[in-house]
Amino acid sequence: MSENANQTELLVTLTSDIVAAHVSNNSVAVGDVATLIANVHSALSALNQPVEAPVEKPEPAVSVRSSVKPDYIVCLEDGKKLKMLKRHLMTRYQMTPDEYRAKWGLPADYPMTAPNYAQQRKDLAVKIGLGRKPGQGKKTAGGRPSTKKSAEKL
Repeated sequence: MSENANQTELLVTLTSDIVAAHVSNNSVAVGDVATLIANVHSALSALNQPVEAPVEKPEPAVSVRSSVKPDYIVCLEDGKKLKMLKRHLMTRYQMTPDEYRAKWGLPADYPMTAPNYAQQRKDLAVKIGLGRKPGQGKKTAGGRPSTKKSAEKL
């Protein structure tokens, strides 16, 4: 016989033994015996199914609240202190910032760079003129853009 047939035969034998023991010790109506057999059989069949391991919620390396400091951000995966988290997540864990936020239940505005580092980069970009449209010159004290043509006319 095959393994499946052996399991089915064992299941029927166990079901009949359990129902016989229950009926011999308890008063059961004739109409309820079929229901009792079906219930016992389904309960025993469920025991044969593989049990899914309960999904454990991952525990962060540090608390979410203390993960953002002015000079660094602490990765919740491994506890590493970083200025920029995005590249670390992609190279080490093949995870996007959105996946990281979803995994740890973080808000959409959770930073991926340290606040002081982001401010330094912003100040540098403004200093070198990034973010201005072409043709916009630096503003003078009077609030007008300085151009060479206006200086030549005077």
